[in-house]
Amino acid sequence: MAHPDSSLTDPHESALSRARQSPEAPAWMRGLYAGLCLYLFLSALNIMSGGLGMFGAETDFMERLFAYGENPFIALMGAVLITVLVQSSSFTTALIVTLVAGGDMPLGTAVYAIMGANIGTSVTGVIVSLANIRIRSNFRRSFTAALLHDFFNLLTVALLFPLEWISSLLHEQGRGLITRLANTLSEWIGLEEVANPNSPVKVITRPMVNLFDWLTGLLMPTTMAHGLLMAALGLLLMFIALVFMVHNLRGALLRRMDGLFRTYFFRTDLRAYLVGVFSTVMVQSSTITSSLMVPLAGAGVVPMIRVLPFMIGANLGTTVTSILAATANPVSAAMTVALFHVCFNLIGSAIWYPLRRVPTGMAMWYGNLAAEAPRYAFLFLGLIFFVIPVAGIVLVELYIIYE
Repeated sequence: MAHPDSSLTDPHESALSRARQSPEAPAWMRGLYAGLCLYLFLSALNIMSGGLGMFGAETDFMERLFAYGENPFIALMGAVLITVLVQSSSFTTALIVTLVAGGDMPLGTAVYAIMGANIGTSVTGVIVSLANIRIRSNFRRSFTAALLHDFFNLLTVALLFPLEWISSLLHEQGRGLITRLANTLSEWIGLEEVANPNSPVKVITRPMVNLFDWLTGLLMPTTMAHGLLMAALGLLLMFIALVFMVHNLRGALLRRMDGLFRTYFFRTDLRAYLVGVFSTVMVQSSTITSSLMVPLAGAGVVPMIRVLPFMIGANLGTTVTSILAATANPVSAAMTVALFHVCFNLIGSAIWYPLRRVPTGMAMWYGNLAAEAPRYAFLFLGLIFFVIPVAGIVLVELYIIYE
């Protein structure tokens, strides 16, 4: 007969008790296994990015989409789509800064594209959370962790987009309040031109990316097909790596990491925030760091209360890439765009961290809903990152044509 309080058992405690009862592999083997899963996961992200980037370059999709960026709303939606496709806000923001530096994109609309990149980068966390869909408790935690990143970015854009747009209409040069703040800061900064260094993650995963590039190149007759197959195999590899990573986290490694993460790295909100900032600066990709947080939160290794500060820190850390791109293209407008990215994330943090119950409550509610009916997870993924951006661009274009 079941214990009367068995329904109240903490799933995290249950995972720990199961791990204690099961025979465990040596610690070095667990660590090696975790390192291999992590390497495959990081490689998969870069393989997807490489394949989608190849497809985008072959079709001129990104350049043609940004060519319609004169309208703020289209710039926002276009950047969402591009970031979703290349799986990297760092790539999108660097591209935006480069286009502004070359005079191919006006400053007045580039800032809205930066906002769209912030939304698009959170798609990877949602995709990663789907690897846990068979285990309801894990899926609830991991999907909620991904939603914390999503809702923070969506709420920040929902608040600052109209503020920036309306204030730009009242300015003689068409610049909004945040753009003017960023422009003032850029005038105070004098940076020498430097080369944009390679991300350390890209360096260590390059052999895997080159291997998949070579294999898919042999199988596919055209560059477009080559890129699409490479991206598909990268997505498959990501799911495989995540399944094994989560399995490893639920074992003996969970006990060892649990104490370290709870008592040191994520003991306070400030520590979680700083870990998010510095880890993202090191790998130059908030997509990677925020996506790694999702399975950790799903396995109960990281307390849910610390996920939002970490995600906010990761958002700030990724602005380093746009700063580097601006210093490599030392034009006033390019530096203004890069500093707009910094100001945008700092203002969003200043607003939503004190009001963190709002994004947290929304994420918890929808996370519970999706755990009970997983179709809501796919609905969120499709609507936010594909249907709404595409429909928004089409409707605005039709309005402009028939106006």
